[in-house]
Amino acid sequence: MFFRQIKQMGDNFSYIIADGKTGEAAVVDPSFNAEEITRVLKEKNLKLKYIIDTHGHMDHTAGNGQLKSDFGAKIVAHRSSGIDKDMKVDDGNRIELGEVAIRVLHTPGHTPDGICLLVDNKLLTGDTLFIGECGRTDLPGGSAEQLYRSLFEKLVKLDDSVEVYPGHDYGPKPHSTMGEQKKTNYVLEGRSLEDFMEFMGQP
Repeated sequence: MFFRQIKQMGDNFSYIIADGKTGEAAVVDPSFNAEEITRVLKEKNLKLKYIIDTHGHMDHTAGNGQLKSDFGAKIVAHRSSGIDKDMKVDDGNRIELGEVAIRVLHTPGHTPDGICLLVDNKLLTGDTLFIGECGRTDLPGGSAEQLYRSLFEKLVKLDDSVEVYPGHDYGPKPHSTMGEQKKTNYVLEGRSLEDFMEFMGQP
């Protein structure tokens, strides 16, 4: 499997995932990085099949139009997302690139349409979980209760070896593991739902 984390502009991370045999590729959260994404796709002779958005905020979707126009790829987002999409996904769905399977985890909280993507022991967390932090819940559609359930009923149950790749470069390093985040990320400390909502400033 080919995997590349890209940060060309600002603090947004974009990702390229591809099957090493067929060259079928997906781009996750193209953001403002379309130029560098295009360069890598052409350099590696990859065939862009999907553009996957972890949620609908503009800083994660800014490159959608250019990449779709240039490569004819399908835009993929959660079924509840308001963005212009070609393919709707929900919790537990699989997106296939040759022999590579990407599993969708619906993780609302930062936004109602938030998803994380699990592929080959790598978890792309969008704005649900950062290195040492989590996504904010005070924007329209945000919900501390939903984020609590996404973090503690889904993500922390993943194996400690799962690698965490966030949507922004907000932490001390660009990626981590679930085990390390469980130990060091203060957001993931054991709290009741009520305590977590207070912690997030949503009583």
